[in-house]
Amino acid sequence: MSLLAKQTASLNCLDLFAGVGGFSKAAIDIGINVRAAVEIDHHACESYRFNLINTSPKPPKLYEADIRILDPKKVALDAFPSYAKCDLILGGPPCQGFSVHRIKGSGVNDPRNELLFQYFAFVAELRPKLFLLENVPGILWERHKSFLNRFTEESEKIGYRIIGPTLLDARDYGVPQRRRRIFLLGIRNDLSGAPVWPPPPTHQSPTAIDRDPKRLPWESCKHVFRAANKNDMNDLHMVHGSELIEAFKNTPKNGGSRSESGRTLKCHANHDGHKDVYGRIDPSKPAPTMTTACVNPSKGRFVHPTRNHGITVRQAARIQTFPDDFVFTGGIIAAAKQIGNAVPIKLGHTLLQSLATYLIEERAEQIHCNSTELLASNA
Repeated sequence: MSLLAKQTASLNCLDLFAGVGGFSKAAIDIGINVRAAVEIDHHACESYRFNLINTSPKPPKLYEADIRILDPKKVALDAFPSYAKCDLILGGPPCQGFSVHRIKGSGVNDPRNELLFQYFAFVAELRPKLFLLENVPGILWERHKSFLNRFTEESEKIGYRIIGPTLLDARDYGVPQRRRRIFLLGIRNDLSGAPVWPPPPTHQSPTAIDRDPKRLPWESCKHVFRAANKNDMNDLHMVHGSELIEAFKNTPKNGGSRSESGRTLKCHANHDGHKDVYGRIDPSKPAPTMTTACVNPSKGRFVHPTRNHGITVRQAARIQTFPDDFVFTGGIIAAAKQIGNAVPIKLGHTLLQSLATYLIEERAEQIHCNSTELLASNA
C-alpha cells in the first residue's frame, strides 16, 4: 500500500441518508474508512449490505433506521470511539421537498425538508473536521431560502465556516449525464486553509468557445448500451403494452421525441406536456438526469436509443458510473429509486479526493506544529 493510500485509510467517515451507497462506494474506492452509514429504505439497505458490507474486510456499520429517531450519540459511541475521531460526514437528505418539479408553493412545508436538520444534529454531536451536504438546485429557490439560511447559521454557531452553496454538474467531471446538484461544504474553524473547492472540472463541452486543452470533452453515454454481463440480475427493463411499443417503433432512433411518434394523449389536447416524456436517449450526448423513475419512459427521456423499450436497470446504473458488479436488489422499481438517489461514483471520487488530500495535509501540518512546539519547550 502506498503512503498516500495509508494516509487516506486513516480518515474516518460517516455517510448519512446513505441510500444504496454512492458516496460510501466512492469513499471506499479512494481508501477512506467508512465507519458507519444511516439509511431507512429497506431495499437500499439490502443492496448496501450486499455490495459494501458482506464482502468487505472493514465493513461499515449500517444503521437501518429512521434518522429522526436514531440518537447521534449512540452512533458516535458505537462507530467512533475515542480512538477513531470522525474526519468527515457525507450525505444528501431526501430532496423531493426541494425539487424543481414542485410547482408554485408546493414543497415549502414538506416534512422531508426538516431532515436537513437531522443531518446537522450528527454534525453537532460528532464534530467532524469537514462535512459535505448534497441536494437539488431547488433548495436555492426563494421559497426554501429559510432552510438553507438556518442550516448555515446553526453551523456557524457551533464553529464551522461554510463554502457554498456550490452548483456542480456531473458531466463536468466525466459522468455521462447532465446532473446538476448543490453542494455545501463545512470546515471546522480550528482547521487552517481550505480544500481545493470545488475541484476543477475535468470535462467540458466539445463546442466550448474557450476550450481548456487540459480538460476532456464531455463523455457521451454511448458506451453504457454495450451488452450486459451474462446472468446480470439487473439487465431488465419495464414491460410495455403493445400500443406503447408501437409508439416507440415510430419514434426516431437516437434522440427522437414523443411528439414525433404520432402518439397523442388526452392530456396533450390543450398543451404539449413535458417534451422529454417517452423520448429516446441520444447516445452521442450526456444522458438526461437519472431520477428515481429512470427506467420508466413515462417519467422522462428514458427510452433506449434504438430498441423499443425503456432503458435497463444496468444501463441506468452505468450512467451513474456504478461498476457492473454492483448489484441492486428489490426489483426494478426499487432498483431505479436506489440509482436515481445516488451520488454518481465518478463524481464522488473527484470530490472526496480533494477533501482527503486536504485532511491529510492538514494532519501533517498539525503534527509538524506539535513537534515544533515540543522541541521549543524542551530547549
